[in-house]
Order: sequence, then C-alpha cells, then structure tokens
Amino acid sequence: MNRGFNWASVFSLCGDPSYFWCFRRAVAGRHIARSSGVRLGSCSSLVEGRAHTGGDLAMANSHLAAALPRVRVPITHVIFDMDGLLLDTEPFYTVVQEKILARFGKTFDWSLKAKMMGRKATESAQIFVKECGLEGLLTPEGFLEEREGMLQDLFPSCQLLPGVKRLVNHLHSNGIPMGVATGSHKRHFALKTQNHGEIFALMHHVVMGDDPEVKKGKPSPDIFLAAAKRFEGTIDDPSKILVFEDAPTGVAAAKNAGMSVVMVPDAQLDVSHQREADQVLTSLSDFNPSEWGLPPFEC
Repeated sequence: MNRGFNWASVFSLCGDPSYFWCFRRAVAGRHIARSSGVRLGSCSSLVEGRAHTGGDLAMANSHLAAALPRVRVPITHVIFDMDGLLLDTEPFYTVVQEKILARFGKTFDWSLKAKMMGRKATESAQIFVKECGLEGLLTPEGFLEEREGMLQDLFPSCQLLPGVKRLVNHLHSNGIPMGVATGSHKRHFALKTQNHGEIFALMHHVVMGDDPEVKKGKPSPDIFLAAAKRFEGTIDDPSKILVFEDAPTGVAAAKNAGMSVVMVPDAQLDVSHQREADQVLTSLSDFNPSEWGLPPFEC
C-alpha cells in the first residue's frame, strides 16, 4: 500500500513526528476510502478501524508545503535593479540628503526615502523639495547640484551586496539572460561600477534612467519594458521575467510591466511597502533558484 511514497524522505521533511503520522494516517485513510468506494470530503474517514478527520491531511499538507520548495512561474530571463540591490549605494544617498536637510533644521527619514528610491533624479529632487517644505528655499535643480558634488566622491567606493557575485555568476554559467534596469544616469553608472566591471560584463544589456526609451521613471513600467525588448528573441509571457528590486517604486514598476518580482528591501523600510512583491528576501544570499524553475545552486 502507498508504494509511491518514500516514507523516510517524508519523515525528514515533516521534522516533527506528529506531522509525519498525521500525513501517514491521512494517506492510509484515502487509500482505504478509495478501495471501499467511500467519498472523502471534510467528513471523517475510516483508518485502521478508527475515525480520523480531514484535519490530519490538512495539517500534514500545510507543514509539507512550508518545508518543500515552492515552484513558481518558470523564469527564462532576469532583470536586476542596481542601487541597493547589486551595489550598496543607498547609504550614500541617505548621508548626503541628511546633510542637505540639516542646513534647514530638518531631518531625513525612511518615509521620504521610500518615496524617492528608484526614481529618476529629477523626479526624486522634486519629491525631496516638496515633501520637506523647501519651496522658495531650495530648487530641485539646486538640490541635485549640491547632492552631485558629494555623491561623486562616494560612488567609486561602493561594494557589492551579499549574494550578488554568487547569483550573477550562477545564472550566467547556466545561460540565463540577464539585464540591468537602473534609474541612475550614465555618469553615475560609470562611477558606481568602475570597480565591478566583472559583474556588469555578464549582463546582456543595461538600461539607465536617461535612456531615450525611458519616458517616465519608476513606478512607470517604461524602464522594464525597454529592458525586456532588448533581450534576444521574443518573450511570450512577461511574468517569465524575474525582476530583483529593493525599492517600492521599482516593485510597482515591474508589476506594472506584468513581470514577477523578488524584493530585497532594506531592513529599515516599513513592511507595508512589501505587499506587491511575489517574494521578499532579506538578502540575495537567501534566493533559491529552484523555486522559480531556474537551475539550482551546486552544493
């Protein structure tokens, strides 16, 4: 009976013996019911002369679902955001913007940062000036000019975030086409990536915020649609493109493009901004390719 089950493997996955026996009783109950013509529903079924409700199967299935890797839409292409996802540049923006606001006796917080992240520089500047009540004191252009001088000295020192090198190298070695979609313009991109050429050389293409095809910044889907078009061949289903993002506006942009999204947010970002993502991770190191139909990491 039930020869198709490797009970040792099931026991290992269940972990708790009580869950294992719930599952085994439930499977036995289904076998007996089929043999005797009894229809299984939410009512009890006979197992070894005793009554066991469908709760046995429900409890075991719930535990097994949590233990087994979840397979989502099989992914064929990957698009990465850059700032705060591949490169640890977001702290630079925070420090610089805190300094600028300090001149006006104001403080910079994460509710404002969440609104600015992932957008084009001009859009972020407008939000910054308006949200901070600086109209008449600082123009968006003045903000960008002041910020630029400080940022360009910091960008070359940025580091790769955890898990980036392993994931990018793994996807490349398995022939998964990858691209980058970043709100950064060309000058900033060059400063940020000057010490990480080996990673960005593995990308099929990079779409930047000042690209002619990107009419609007995130959360508009423009940048991801442009990135998708530049892969070779035709992608019949945009949900087969997996986007990695750290910013709420980036997640929204990818979803607006019909794509699947893994969010890797900063720990300080309010959890309310995570709702739209298909999966939320604390680090790229936690990503399991198998859950998305991608080749698994080698042990």
